[in-house]
Amino acid sequence: MFLEGQKAPDFKLQGSDGKEHSLKEYAGRIVVLYFYPRDNTPGCTAEAIGFAKLHPLFEQMGAVLLGVSKDSLKSHDKFIAEFKLPFTLLSDPDASVMKAYGAYGEKVQYGKTAIGSIRSTVVISPDGIVIKHWPKIPKASEHPDKVLDFFKMLAKGR
Repeated sequence: MFLEGQKAPDFKLQGSDGKEHSLKEYAGRIVVLYFYPRDNTPGCTAEAIGFAKLHPLFEQMGAVLLGVSKDSLKSHDKFIAEFKLPFTLLSDPDASVMKAYGAYGEKVQYGKTAIGSIRSTVVISPDGIVIKHWPKIPKASEHPDKVLDFFKMLAKGR
């Protein structure tokens, strides 16, 4: 599934900040939704720490950063506390939003085919269109920098 140029699927998910979040509430802002398999795993931790370090730059560019996984809010709370994450994590326990964004399904892991969360990211424009989609991310620790590079390219094009 490749979403660039398409209207972003709407969602309603509970956030680690105690609020319900929907795409509609972010109308007029750029949204970065990054999907990851699981709190407190090596790759997901490296990616989250990378996004945390760059978070002030994303905010300066007017972007909202949200992480999404199937983990519970309790798990998210521990993950945020342990690594001092400055952004909201959303809980998608039934993977319905992840499926809508192509972030859940068949994948190959350790040479075996399995069904599960697929590490991916979308950037959604202020008018709700997916302007960048990374459908599969091979190196979690390097990905936040690639997202920032995309924002820098956007800034130059304006």
